[in-house]
Amino acid sequence: MLVLFETSAGYAIFKLLDENKLKNVSDLYSHFESPEATTKIIKLKHFQKFDDTTEALASAASLIEGKLCKSLKKVIKSHVNSSDSLMVADPKLGAAIKEKFNISCVSSSSAADLLRCIRSQFENLLVGLPKKDLTAMSLGLAHSLSRYKLKFSPDKIDTMIVQAIGLLDELDKEVNNYIMRCREWYGWHFPELGKILTDNLEYVKTIKTLGMRENAKSIDLSSILSPALEDQVKTAAEISMGTEIAEDDIQHIVQMCDEILDISTYRASLSDYLKSRMMAVAPNVTVLLGDLVGARMLAQGGSLVNVAKMPASTIQLCGAEKALFRALKKKHDTPKYGLIYHSSLVGRATAKVKGRMSRMLAAKVALAARFDAFGESETINLDLGTNHLANLEYKLRLMEEGSMTRISGTAKAKAKFEKYQVKREIVQYSAAADSTIPSNKRKIEDADIKEEYSEAAIKKDIKQEPEAQQPPKKKKKKNKDQTNGEDKSINNGADISVKSEQESILTEEQTPKSKKKKKKRELQEESVTEENVVENVPKKKKKSLVVDTSVTEVVTESGKKKKKNKSQIEETEAIENSPKKKKKSIVADTSVDEVVTESGKKKKKKKKDQ
Repeated sequence: MLVLFETSAGYAIFKLLDENKLKNVSDLYSHFESPEATTKIIKLKHFQKFDDTTEALASAASLIEGKLCKSLKKVIKSHVNSSDSLMVADPKLGAAIKEKFNISCVSSSSAADLLRCIRSQFENLLVGLPKKDLTAMSLGLAHSLSRYKLKFSPDKIDTMIVQAIGLLDELDKEVNNYIMRCREWYGWHFPELGKILTDNLEYVKTIKTLGMRENAKSIDLSSILSPALEDQVKTAAEISMGTEIAEDDIQHIVQMCDEILDISTYRASLSDYLKSRMMAVAPNVTVLLGDLVGARMLAQGGSLVNVAKMPASTIQLCGAEKALFRALKKKHDTPKYGLIYHSSLVGRATAKVKGRMSRMLAAKVALAARFDAFGESETINLDLGTNHLANLEYKLRLMEEGSMTRISGTAKAKAKFEKYQVKREIVQYSAAADSTIPSNKRKIEDADIKEEYSEAAIKKDIKQEPEAQQPPKKKKKKNKDQTNGEDKSINNGADISVKSEQESILTEEQTPKSKKKKKKRELQEESVTEENVVENVPKKKKKSLVVDTSVTEVVTESGKKKKKNKSQIEETEAIENSPKKKKKSIVADTSVDEVVTESGKKKKKKKKDQ
């Protein structure tokens, strides 16, 4: 049995001397502890050295893919017979050799252990190859192979995207400048055309076709404009207030229109090219951000690999570096978004949710960029970006609806939300509501309410009866006291008269039914008391007594106090200045009492002495 061993220096073919040693794999390593013991089990048959690093890289690349290279074919063809069995490490390589040369190949776990033992004693088994040269060959092959594994295919070159998006932005600026210049230039000749046609391309095509405004009648513009606009242009051309220009001016204006149309056409083709390149280089980033925003993100970062190395927070603020550092310097609020603001997801979000939406989108873009940059070309597809986009749209809908459930959303919360959305309440119409006949329950309830109302009315009447009975008793006692007081002392007459007036008014308020009968009696008593007071009181005290009687306070039903009219005060002053004989009659005239009626209004009554 032969053994194929690949190295960085070349191919080696060994002959296995004792095949029985492979049966006990656990003790196999003990037979390769020394070079002498190794030569008893295995022997070098042939070694094919590589001519240069290119040949070594080609052979290594073919071995990785499980294919046969030219140098390996030569070795097998010249040193391996069809009757021999060949032990190889890779099953794919063994299948290719068997298909090509019809040689039985063995690749098993015992073959892997044997090749591992050979590698440990490889320097001693090879004769004429210094260790230093073997190390240099291994290092050179490692570098070449690492470059080859990166696979810089032309489809993955993102430099073209960076240049294309830069050119696209410059073309937009140039076209805008040219159109502005064209409108201003041709506006001197036909100013009304600029107000009729707002679309820039329609305006430029019309100028190129029309030329002078005098040609509007004979030229057909139906291929450029709609019938309504065409009629407006022709009507405005007849009554235009513009100045006359020469043929040379029109020629230069038409040439500028040609340039604008050429640039617009090239810009459309460049946009299609950019879209195709973005889908080839970064398909998942394109799905999340769009082709233009994704291309600007790559241009801002420098390349797709640089964007993939960025954290999500840097991607969120990419393009707003000046605003960020200005906010940090002046200690203001930092910005929430940069170029990512122009994506469709952030644009659809409301102002309150834009910051959260940009943060979530930046996190998903970071994942998509790493997958696009470092994933293998065979496994890259749009599933990652599509799933993330659907998830973000779902979260955006939740945030705009008022966060009915948690944003992180477990399956239970999601089920609750769906149940809330689908739930429909069914209200059945009660046929009993159509009946106009009151039910027994309603009768019982009405009876209970009537009983409660009657009990409350009886309680109120019971409370009001003692209050109505008390005032007359007090009045009788006070009348007796007043009559006795007149006989006993004259000095206390004024005080008693004031008290009697106040108490009589209170009794009138408390007992409105007996007011009419008692008015005459009270007025007579009050007049008598006042006459006695005036006759018996000394002259010096007349003023104060009269003032006291004239300024008596009356208590109304509302509980407020009111003073008598000013006319009474004037009468008292007249009493002081008049002779003594007339004082009695004047005082009698001033005995005016305010009587409170049931309706709460005041009435004045005067009583003269006869």
